[in-house]
Amino acid sequence: MYEFSHQNPTSVDEAASALSSADDGKVMAGGQTLIPTMKQRLAAPSDVIDLSKVEGLRGIRRDGDNIVIGAMTRHVDVATSDLVQSAIPALAALAGGIGDPAVRNRGTMGGSVANNDPAADYPGAVVGLGATVRTNKREIAADDFFTGLFETALDEDEILTEISFPIPSGRAAYAKFPNPASRYAIVGAFVAETGGGVRVAITGAGACVFRVGAWEQALGGNFSADAITDGAVDEGEMNADMHAGADYRAHLCGVMARRAVQAAG
Repeated sequence: MYEFSHQNPTSVDEAASALSSADDGKVMAGGQTLIPTMKQRLAAPSDVIDLSKVEGLRGIRRDGDNIVIGAMTRHVDVATSDLVQSAIPALAALAGGIGDPAVRNRGTMGGSVANNDPAADYPGAVVGLGATVRTNKREIAADDFFTGLFETALDEDEILTEISFPIPSGRAAYAKFPNPASRYAIVGAFVAETGGGVRVAITGAGACVFRVGAWEQALGGNFSADAITDGAVDEGEMNADMHAGADYRAHLCGVMARRAVQAAG
């Protein structure tokens, strides 16, 4: 690990100021990704802006027909929240399947979403539910937030503060084919009936989370596993690594989408 300056702001404004004034600052939430990459010397930020003492970034509340979750809320708190379990049980179940107990007790929702690992689970829920990402500057629709491999719409001095998840108007579920070691998604599918129609979000398969319009349209007319047909996902756009080839991931997209529909039904 290279030398760096550790900043401990107590407000979002202080954190944003520290980030904008740093030569190469990085925001740290739970540290589940940043710390290991720094230990391996794959990242060498000049400053680490630690959000652990920033007030107002934790907590879960209901706001009308939405569940709003603070960026520094841990996975375990989302998984065990009575509010989330009753309003959006699919989101609670997703959070409960992230990593292992050590990861769930340290990792945060905002850290995962802002990092946008292609195999992370939360992006599936954010896009699958049509959530709104809120920062210290603005609101960003889910469909506009994830832009590529480890890339998001966040500006360099922008900090994710909370995410507002619409409560589904009907059924919703998440199904994941996990890497047996890391529990990251080789492929995960989040399916939800929302006020704007059925949404199908796939994570783990491509450079970042994406929707499958053909399946959304088919499920809108027939919400059953039989509506998920093969060939809707382009094999050429899938990830390929030692865990799964592109053709296998394309096949798994359909398998996991069917399982999500079955779980929702």
